[in-house]
Amino acid sequence: MLDPVAPQLVVNSRTLFFSWLPADPQAVAALVPPGLTPCPDRQVFINQYVVDDESQTSGFGAHSLTYLGVCLAGVDAPGGASLGGWWTHYVTSSERIRDYATARGAPAVVGRTSIARRGEHLVAETAIAGTPLIRARCQVGETGQTISSGHHRYFTARDGELLSAVYPFVAEPVDPFVIDSVEFLDPGHPLYALRPENPLTIGFGFYSPRASFAYPGGLTVYTPETDGTSRVAGPVRARAAAVSVPA
Repeated sequence: MLDPVAPQLVVNSRTLFFSWLPADPQAVAALVPPGLTPCPDRQVFINQYVVDDESQTSGFGAHSLTYLGVCLAGVDAPGGASLGGWWTHYVTSSERIRDYATARGAPAVVGRTSIARRGEHLVAETAIAGTPLIRARCQVGETGQTISSGHHRYFTARDGELLSAVYPFVAEPVDPFVIDSVEFLDPGHPLYALRPENPLTIGFGFYSPRASFAYPGGLTVYTPETDGTSRVAGPVRARAAAVSVPA
């Protein structure tokens, strides 16, 4: 089992990352715990990615992963270029990653993500228990000289505490890039609460056939103050997951 406090690196993943405005803003806001504030527009984000070979990671191995969540107000990533986010769902094909992420407070479950490209058309699909639940269709071009880099900040919860971590990334986005559709395929699944409004309104996003990022070695406890400010306490050690669910 991976030590959940150890940092991990992923390079050259095939990554589709974007956001949208939801069909049910109240349902989205209800997914955010006390102490965190959703953005006024209740923007939702998703990252669907595939790592094709174990040589692209420092210890995770080949895998696929999708995480979704709600964009937050007042807790931007360093530099202020990207909004903080609360992970509501975290779906991975890897039991190793599921245990690692669960110990860090992520709501990890077993599932699979596929990304298929044919010419200028790309389809990304996320499935749980063999049932497709999310399908995104895009128009994509080729990479050029542009590099996108920075940090993301994501929040999780464990033992009644909010945890914060900052994730650096470097990606080579394609151009052009257009989201054609985002389908949530099962109205009975909890994921359906995050479905996009119709017509689709995209906030930000990119597709990159080569996106690299790191899981930081530590987490910090986040404590909101009553005056609307926040306090980040010292580092907290992630613990090994107590339950192992086979992939």
